[in-house]
Amino acid sequence: MRPRHDTIAAAFEGIQVALVGNMLLVLGCAPLVLLAFTTDTARSWPLCALAAPLCAPGLCGVFAVMSHGLSQPPGGAPRTFARTWRATARPATLWAAAATAALVVLGVDARWAWGHRVGALVLPVLAMLAVLTAATALLGLVAIAERPAARLRDVARACLYLSVRRWYLTAVSLLVLALLAQFVAARPALGLGFAAAPLLYVVWANTRFSLRPALDA
Repeated sequence: MRPRHDTIAAAFEGIQVALVGNMLLVLGCAPLVLLAFTTDTARSWPLCALAAPLCAPGLCGVFAVMSHGLSQPPGGAPRTFARTWRATARPATLWAAAATAALVVLGVDARWAWGHRVGALVLPVLAMLAVLTAATALLGLVAIAERPAARLRDVARACLYLSVRRWYLTAVSLLVLALLAQFVAARPALGLGFAAAPLLYVVWANTRFSLRPALDA
């Protein structure tokens, strides 16, 4: 009976951590969540692009909560989130701002090239650069959550290399992230209330494994 009781307790603790993670994610990404609920994101994408970097410290905080997992004492998740948010506020925001600016430039270039003859040559290159930028940005946020004091230049170099080296894990993470974004866009309450933390955990676990050579160095 004891193992069964421990399993049930662990399951309830896991559900509790997931729900707390969802709440902290909404809190950390409040600017973007507010825009998603109050505007048409297809038309207000410039505002979303401006708000996205402000959510980066919140994502780092959620990743730190996932890193500690069930080993945290009661009430430890909010403290871990707040401590990581303060430690990563500047580097994570700068990192996300650079990635967002690069993606916006690539998107505008792709929009211009679409329908032109040059697009047949340019669009595949722009798509590849956009995927590499998104992958490097994702690995970078997890790395910054683990090592807030790391230099962004070193983070960029390591994350770009590891995202390509372990491309299969990177592909899974980006697919899960795209699925989460699609789910949140279609069902915001369900996506942010229930699905966000479990899917982000998959993304974090994949990314954390990809970063092991750099984090263990």
